[in-house]
Order: sequence, then C-alpha cells, then structure tokens
Amino acid sequence: MHNDSREAPILDSGITCWRLEPAQRIAFLIDGAYFSAAEAAMRKAQRSILLVGWTFDARTTLKPMAWQAARRSVSIAELLKSLSAERPELEIRLLIWKAAPVISAPQAFFPQRSPRYFKNSRVRIHLDNSVPFGASHHQKILVIDDKIAFCGGGDFSTGRWDSPAHLDREPRRRKPSGRPYGPRHDVMMLVDGGAAAALRDLAAERWLRATGEALDEVRSVGRDDPWPDHVRSDVTHQRIGIVRTEPRWRSRLGTRENEALHLRAIRAAQRSIYIENQYFTSPLIADAFCERLREANGPEIVLVLTKQGPSYFDHALMDPARNALVSQLMNADVFNRFRAYCPQTALGQPIVVHSKLAIVDDRFVRIGSANLNNRSAGFDTECDLAFELNSELDGASESDDSARAVQSFRATLISHFLGSTAEKFEQAFDLSGSVITAIERLDSGARRRLLPLQPTTSSILGRVIAAYHLGDPTGAVDAWRPWRRRR
Repeated sequence: MHNDSREAPILDSGITCWRLEPAQRIAFLIDGAYFSAAEAAMRKAQRSILLVGWTFDARTTLKPMAWQAARRSVSIAELLKSLSAERPELEIRLLIWKAAPVISAPQAFFPQRSPRYFKNSRVRIHLDNSVPFGASHHQKILVIDDKIAFCGGGDFSTGRWDSPAHLDREPRRRKPSGRPYGPRHDVMMLVDGGAAAALRDLAAERWLRATGEALDEVRSVGRDDPWPDHVRSDVTHQRIGIVRTEPRWRSRLGTRENEALHLRAIRAAQRSIYIENQYFTSPLIADAFCERLREANGPEIVLVLTKQGPSYFDHALMDPARNALVSQLMNADVFNRFRAYCPQTALGQPIVVHSKLAIVDDRFVRIGSANLNNRSAGFDTECDLAFELNSELDGASESDDSARAVQSFRATLISHFLGSTAEKFEQAFDLSGSVITAIERLDSGARRRLLPLQPTTSSILGRVIAAYHLGDPTGAVDAWRPWRRRR
C-alpha cells in the first residue's frame, strides 16, 4: 500500500460522505451528558424541535433520580407538551421507526405506545416504516431551531441513561417500573452552523418521505442561541462530514457512505485506530483490519465491544459472527498490534457498549449510529458525523489545539472504562506512544476493567450463523437470500 493514499483526505463528498459542512463548535457528549444537554437545548428552542430516532419512550426522564424521587421527575413527553403549550410558534415533530412487535415487545411496546402520550397537544409524532421488510430506521438526530444538532448512538428511551462512573449500584439507573438495568455506554456529537443545517435537511427529507409534508426552513429569531449553556465546545472550526446509509429499495438508489468511510479511514491510519461499537460482524471491515495488521509498520487497532450481546437476538445472531472475525484478526496479528476489549465495572458487571465511534491518529473522529455490521452498511438507515484535522486549513497552532482535544477525548473515553483519569492515561501514553501499552499498564489490578475478549468456540448452529451472517444482511437484495453473503 502506498503512503500517498494515507495522506489523501479521508472525507470526500459524494464518496465517503454526503456533504461537508462547517461547524464553529463541536462537543463530545459521553453517556448521560446527552440527556442533560438535549433538555437544556429543547428548553431554549424558539421555532423547531425535530427528532429522528430508532426508538422513543415517552416516559423517559432526562434528569434521572433515585427511585424514591422518580415521581417528581419530568418525562420527555411532559417536557415537550409544556414547551408546545407555552410557545405557539414552536413546532415539535418526532419521526420514529415503527418497530416490529418482536423488537418493541421487550421495550414495553414503545414507540408504538408513545403517540397516546401526546393526545390533545400540538406535538406531532409519526411512526415511519418506509424501509424494506426486516430493515430499520436507525438514525438518531435531534435538531433545534436549525441552529444546533445532535447525532450519535443515543435514543430517548428508558434503560439508556448512565453516568460515566458506570457504578455497580446506581439508584438512578431504573426503568419506570422501578426495575434496575445494567451499566451502559453511549456517545453523541453536538454541532452548530452549516453541519446542523445539513442534519436538518436530512431529517426534513425523511419527514417529507414519511408524511408528505415539506418543512420550511426556520427563520432566525434574533441572536437566540439554543446551544446548552453548560456544554463547552471541545473542538472548533471544522468541516463536518455527514455520512449516510440508505438501502437500495424501490425507486431509491441507496447510499453506502458509512461503509466507504470505514474502509478509507482504516486504510489511511498511520499509528492507531481506536473503535467503540455495539457490533462487529462486517467481513469487509475485518479484511481491511487484517491487511493493516499484516504490515510491519501498520497501526495499532483497539476495539471496545460488549462482552456478550445483551438481547437474545444479539447473542444468537451477532456474537458468533463477531467471535469468528475477532479470531481472524488475532490470527492476522503477527506484530502484536491488535486488542479487543470488553469493559466491565469495578465488581465485574459487563458494560453494554452502545456507542459507535472511531478515532484515527488523533486527527479523525467519527460518531454516529452506524455499527460495524452488514446491516449498517446497506440495509438500515444510518447517520454519522465525522471530521479530520487539516493543518493547512486550520493553521498550525489551531490544528495543534484540535489534535490535543482529540487526544484528550480518547483519553477520557479509555480512562473512564479503566476507572482512572484522562491525565493518568495521557501520561502512560506519552511514555510508550502506544494505546495498548498505556491501557495494559493502567489496567493491571486483580480484576481487569477492560477485559480482553476471548472468542468462544461456536456450536454447529453458531458456525452456520457466522458463515451466512443470518440476521445481518448487506442490503435488500440479499435480505432473504443469505447464501449470497456466504464467507
């Protein structure tokens, strides 16, 4: 592989992203920070709240409290209805995937039950099923007044909030019934400017296809700024790539920008690839990883994954394929530059990794809804945001500041799994220049916090599932013809 290909831009409009748009402010929101930031932004909304989601539970509280005080907390439905009643000029629209009953049943049949919570209000909620049979609308986007937008892995649903401490005993981590749920990790990105406007265009196009209603652009209301007051920007003045997946279906040609971006970023990496993801079942991405691991001077590759799929579907259909691909990478790792880790709490409780994030060489950051599986490449709808630092565009000093911010973000993510601090991780990294070495120096206690993933031997059924990627089609064409995706 020629070095020139790694110096070329990773983001390329029309190939690895849909559009490249400017953002003056960019913030990384880890775990429950999304709920508090979203609430603050919605309370500042003047003209429009536009939400696109995979699921939505109207009972979700944005400021979780201990169970004894939960009755005093305000649900997202109550918040949106009160905002709509107070501000007649505020339009609130929720566009949520109309999940199949087999998916919504474990979620108390939400989002199907959510519309009843908005009866006799001006809040509009529409359940969208305009995807191929078996596919889902998986995008997670929240746009406020067309000025700021959130995008990433988070939905407003019960069982989704957690603090970065991921405590074994967290009284705020309870369902509406009072039943506790386990620790969970997620990440969102918040942007403003042209990037937010582009996300509005994407969400508005979805709304038009689903409802037939074309949305007018929001007229600026003076200098009102819906950016949450308590959220500081982590990086400034970058061009943001809006990256989509849409299935090829009916008259639509489909887009596979997410897959193209994954592959180009892997090929462009020079020193390190750090990835958090819910699933890892894509053979194309695994092959790209293996190619880099076989290079004498290739990058380190660190994957952070959930130890075991939390649902029956995940465990039965996704884990066997993941285990096979991790084994493939271990066999290709002739220079000892690959690790797959599973985070766990101080007492050994698995942490569900729901984030979809990649950081390459401290110069490229990607956060969104797309998993490292076949579905996210071409069967479901997805949306990610990404940026790459460019010293020629930013100027040397500003680029150095941005690079340090990206390094700090990665250190914060890794150290919060380790129960350590970003400063300690950065010190360990500076000594070795290796993400893997820094992790293993800090994680040397009696109980590992980032447990090395040990792929298990699959049953005959598991090997069939892994070979044919059952439940994980690459697109509508092979949705019901799994022999087309035989490894």
